[in-house]
Amino acid sequence: MVAKINRGSSLYGALIYNQQKVNNAAARVISGHRMITDMTGNTDKVIQQTMLSFENYLLANKNTEKPILHISLNPSPEDYLPDKQFSELAKDYMDRMGYGDQPYIVYIHEDTGRRHIHIVSTCVNEKGDKISDTYEWNRSMKACRDLEQKYGLKNVADKKNELLEPYLKKADYGKGDIKTQIANILKSVRNSYRYQTFGEYSALLSCFNIEARQVKGEHEGVPFTGIVYSITDDTGKPVSKPVKSSLVGNSFGYDGLNKRMKHNSKEFRAGKWKPRIKNEVALAMHGSGGDRNRFASVLKGYGIDAVLRENEEGRIYGVTFIDHHSKEVYNGSRFGKEFSANRFNSLFNVPSDEPRLTNRAGDGNLWKDTLAGDFPSAASEMESAIEQAFGIFSFEQHGDNYEEIAFTNRMKHRKKKPRGPKL
Repeated sequence: MVAKINRGSSLYGALIYNQQKVNNAAARVISGHRMITDMTGNTDKVIQQTMLSFENYLLANKNTEKPILHISLNPSPEDYLPDKQFSELAKDYMDRMGYGDQPYIVYIHEDTGRRHIHIVSTCVNEKGDKISDTYEWNRSMKACRDLEQKYGLKNVADKKNELLEPYLKKADYGKGDIKTQIANILKSVRNSYRYQTFGEYSALLSCFNIEARQVKGEHEGVPFTGIVYSITDDTGKPVSKPVKSSLVGNSFGYDGLNKRMKHNSKEFRAGKWKPRIKNEVALAMHGSGGDRNRFASVLKGYGIDAVLRENEEGRIYGVTFIDHHSKEVYNGSRFGKEFSANRFNSLFNVPSDEPRLTNRAGDGNLWKDTLAGDFPSAASEMESAIEQAFGIFSFEQHGDNYEEIAFTNRMKHRKKKPRGPKL
């Protein structure tokens, strides 16, 4: 089980988020502690009465900037607990975390393929003092491990991977609920992968059978650019109706994506992240023998996806690499001209009667011979063959030092201070 603890300043915001799920039949209230109402009936009245349950605590608050707790408890998708046990689980967790005497309300969510609960509470006691959150993460982890044993749940220690795992799978049109599938994948991608252009973003989504498309139009005389999303089949052909980005969230519209990409680009230029897969891509290129299926298979072994974009004539005009280990996306040109679209078009689309890069035996499988033979000499032969065939580069062990490059560039652009008169 994974616990995620968020703190905020808006009680209304936390409550309305869950109540809207209830209104859409995607969530239910299953229990509460020190609540004034039974949480049924008119929506506005429910929100009002729920907020009254917290009123004395929040009015007494002395100086806690974010007094609202919004906790989610997420068992593995393979686990199933009935509502009564989920309520008991929530109580046990709150007791162990020191919030057992606080007012709180428990919602069960069932809209993501994973039944999980959300708890809204406050970390300020009746006297207005903040309840200690010292070593909160460690205490929460221990509570989760203990409760997994008590309730027979699957042990889950990796919070990030477990939370993303159910969503970072290919969308499936046959499963229905198109909007929810798209939303889950988009949110998981945004929180875990880094990309700098719309092309990189759309290439990443294509790995999960999602098409992102820009649409342009005019509203009341003002031109606009929007984004729509569709589920595709494994060939990339859309099979669902487009879903407007506004139905998923502002973060996934044109302005939201631009903001995200500018942030990623700024960090990239500052050397905070850098490509780590250049050598792996090079080895796959020159071990492929001009066979794109072999190329893709080798990259898969490294946890890398390659998305090749072709025009109607079959010419490759773009290539993007998705590093699923580092959670980073790169157009090939970021590695250098040796990895440009033209280079891949030459590699994979040359006529069959033109020579390809092969080993000395002539069977086209330089990759196999390199691994099977004496590595130092085979590597030397491979490097030589690459340079002769393409005239491009030699392998780098660690790639460019982007932090050093960024520092050098800053020094170049630094203005020289005017010197005083010579004495």
